[in-house]
Amino acid sequence: MDVFSDVIATMKAGHAKLTRSRYSGRWGNRYGPYPGAGFHLVLSGACWLIPPSGRPVRLSAGDVVLLPHGSVHGMSDRPDRPLEGLPPAPAQTGTLVGRVTHPAPAHTGRSFDDTLLLCGAYRLGRGAVHPFLRGLPDVVHIPAAGRQHGELDSVIRLLGTDTLEDRPGAQATLPALLDLLLVYALRVWLEAQCPQEAGGWCAALKDPAIGAALDRLHRDPARAWTVRELAESVGLSRTTFAGRFTAYVGQSPIAYLTWWRLSMASRLLRETDAPIASVARQAGYASEHAFAHAFKREHGVPPGSFRRAAREAGGA
Repeated sequence: MDVFSDVIATMKAGHAKLTRSRYSGRWGNRYGPYPGAGFHLVLSGACWLIPPSGRPVRLSAGDVVLLPHGSVHGMSDRPDRPLEGLPPAPAQTGTLVGRVTHPAPAHTGRSFDDTLLLCGAYRLGRGAVHPFLRGLPDVVHIPAAGRQHGELDSVIRLLGTDTLEDRPGAQATLPALLDLLLVYALRVWLEAQCPQEAGGWCAALKDPAIGAALDRLHRDPARAWTVRELAESVGLSRTTFAGRFTAYVGQSPIAYLTWWRLSMASRLLRETDAPIASVARQAGYASEHAFAHAFKREHGVPPGSFRRAAREAGGA
C-alpha cells in the first residue's frame, strides 16, 4: 500500500455523506467546523468559497475544493457575503446523497444561472487522520481551468451523471467514485501546487529517498524495520536519512511506522472479523498483550472495545 492509498483508506473510515444542491438567485450556506475532511465539487454554474480568513475564491464548473481539516467556511453566489451572515448548510438525509434546491426569488426580476454543487464530508474519529492530511492547507483549490488530468475530469463527469439522474446502482458506485475523486484531486495538487521546497509532506513524497522509504514501510509494516536498514535500502547514511525523514514527515521513522501499524490495525478491527491476535501479527506485534497496550495508548481504548464501538456506530 502506498501513501495515497493509506490516506484514502483512513478517510473511508469516516463514512462519507454527500449532498447535491441546486441554487439560483441569492444564496449562501455556512459549513463546518466538523471533525473530518470535506469537499465541494462545482458541476455547473459558478459560486464563491468564503473562507474564515483571507480573500474569497471564485469557483467555476469543474473546480474541486478540499477542506482537509473541516474548517468553517461558506459557499455563496457573491464574494461579499459575510460568513457570519450565512445560515448553516441544510441537514443531510440518512441516504448517501441528500438533495437541496434553492430557487431564485420570484420578485427579483432577474434571471440567474443555476449552480449545481456536490458537497461531501468524511467524519473521522480519533487517530484516523493521516499526517499527510494534517499537513495540507485549510483550503485546497483545484481549478478546472488549465487542468490536464483526464482521470479527474472523467470522475467528475461520472459523479455528476450518477447523482443527477438517480441511475440504478448509484448507491454502489458513488462510494468508489468519491474515493477516486480524492485520489485524483490529491494527485493533481501534489503535482501542480505542492513544491518540494515547501518542505513537509510535499518534500517527503517528492524526495526519491524518503518517498521510497515511506513506500517500503507501507508495503511491509509488519517487518522489524530499523533506521539503519531503511537508510541503507535508499542509499543514505543513517544520520542523513533519519534527519531528513524527521524534518519532512514530522516524526522519526520508527514513530511513523508505529503510527501506521496502529492505524492499519484500527481499520482491520473495523472492517474484518479477524481475531485480535491475528490483527496484532499483521501490525507487526509479537504478542497480543504488547499490541493491546500500544493500541490503547494510541486510541484510548483496548482493541476489543474499539471494535465493538465501531460496529455499534456502523449499525452492525
